[in-house]
Amino acid sequence: MALLHRATLRPSKVELLAAWLPGRDWFRGDAGADLERVAAYRFDDPAGAVGIDTMLVRAGNGPVHQVPLTYRGAPLDGAERWLVGTTEHSVLGPRWVYDAAGDPVYAAALAAAVLAGTGQAEEYFEVDGRREPREPSMVIGTSGARPAAVPAVGTVRDVVAGDPTVIVTDTVELAVLRRLGGGTAPGGTALTGSWSGQPTPLPLAYASLR
Repeated sequence: MALLHRATLRPSKVELLAAWLPGRDWFRGDAGADLERVAAYRFDDPAGAVGIDTMLVRAGNGPVHQVPLTYRGAPLDGAERWLVGTTEHSVLGPRWVYDAAGDPVYAAALAAAVLAGTGQAEEYFEVDGRREPREPSMVIGTSGARPAAVPAVGTVRDVVAGDPTVIVTDTVELAVLRRLGGGTAPGGTALTGSWSGQPTPLPLAYASLR
């Protein structure tokens, strides 16, 4: 479950990504076009310490890009390479925002979603002491055979940036697609997603046991 706050972020997620994405070699977008949020989905951190939010965005008539992000209340040691930026949350205070490919909490959550079918987090707003559900902007699912048991991910051993971005852990290899709807699909069980304007599910990520 993701408990959301009716709060403001300065800069916003889209503003952070608008500054960060053009520096990625896998980004494609119309020059000068504003970055647009298309949809998003969330995973749960069982410890409740890290926010995990995957955004789908596009610039102009460019392709839809997938950008998983993690939000932390303090810097993640050794993850400077993956820092997207910092933002001020009006309720939670300063937040360090990372490209989630470099965050081990995301690797564990993605492996569970793909290989164990845990799905996306249910989202709620807390209003006057009660929780109000928020309708998700997209639906995710899985395709392909899932293993009978999913091992603990363990340590992230390597991350190969690109499209797809490959995350190598002790027990699982994950591939996160950056530009959706094209390219060569890696092997393994797939996480898929659909959203308004895209009723047919598209692959989002793949996972396979090592």
